[in-house]
Amino acid sequence: MSGGSGSAPDSRSSADPAAPPGPAGPSGDADEPGPDVREPSVTVNESGSSVNEPGYPVSESGYPVSEYCRRRPAGPLRRYVAWYTGYRQRGVPPARHRGLPSPFLTLIFTLDEPLVMLAHPDSRQPPGDFGALLGGLHSAPALITHDGAQSGIQVALRPLGARALLGLPAGELAEIDVPAEDVLGGACTELRARAVAAPGWPERLAVMDEILLRLLAAAPVTPQVAPEVAPEVGWAWRQLLASAGTVRIADLASQTGWSSRYLTGRFRTETGLTPKAAARVIRFSRARSLLVSNVARGGQPGLADLAVACGYYDQAHLAREFRALAGCSPSQWIAEEFRNVQAGAWLSEGT
Repeated sequence: MSGGSGSAPDSRSSADPAAPPGPAGPSGDADEPGPDVREPSVTVNESGSSVNEPGYPVSESGYPVSEYCRRRPAGPLRRYVAWYTGYRQRGVPPARHRGLPSPFLTLIFTLDEPLVMLAHPDSRQPPGDFGALLGGLHSAPALITHDGAQSGIQVALRPLGARALLGLPAGELAEIDVPAEDVLGGACTELRARAVAAPGWPERLAVMDEILLRLLAAAPVTPQVAPEVAPEVGWAWRQLLASAGTVRIADLASQTGWSSRYLTGRFRTETGLTPKAAARVIRFSRARSLLVSNVARGGQPGLADLAVACGYYDQAHLAREFRALAGCSPSQWIAEEFRNVQAGAWLSEGT
């Protein structure tokens, strides 16, 4: 998920709740922009050290605190996990965050306060609080809120790695959020206890590595839950990522040797989205990332040029897609996220 002003992170697309969690991929996936942190007072870089930002003194006497740490997982996990984001905020204004569609599943472990979901991608799912949340790929926004304090660790899971790491295909989580305990069991309780006790972000994320490596080693291998994805599906997913969602689905099918209908069925079972829907989400994710980059450099959003660069017919097409996937216009979304962009909490996509 991604977010709106000042909320917990969410892999979903780039505004993650804490102002990181967040909701959204596996081997061959391109990295999404990282979750953003609202009202940052402290930025924690990839080494885990805190950097005080001007205007936001940090102390024990009630000054705002905002910590953010993003790094890649241990080498053996990188086929399955794109990145981790640790976040902690205290004394910031209450806020809501949009969890936007992205090419990653979202896994969030809270440390102190629960994650408060006002709305899920599937509007039929009732609001609720989560100690740990696992969300599948989705094509509608989620809505997260906090009252001025939030903390946790967000994990961006690659959809093609779900079988190996979670013991089920990502398709079983399509468009929904579930308590992560339902899938990962006692590992959630262990992770939270050890992360809370750890002295800093490097140590907390090292605990995450340890627990996920253990889950990977223990994942069941049965005829129903094979550790690997069909090569044709994996190839199609990587082509969608490489083309930023602009490749023609008919071309994908012809090059796999499958019919479009058969590819669509197998692809949806594995990832939770059809190839067409996945292309739409991936293209949206790139547009959002470029939009943030433009604004972060002090430029104008440049929506007409952005539409052309991302393969939309025109600016009106981009605006329609943004409203459909984010629930608001590009300009409204940037206005909501502007503080995050200014703070440099947004990270560009990488490979």
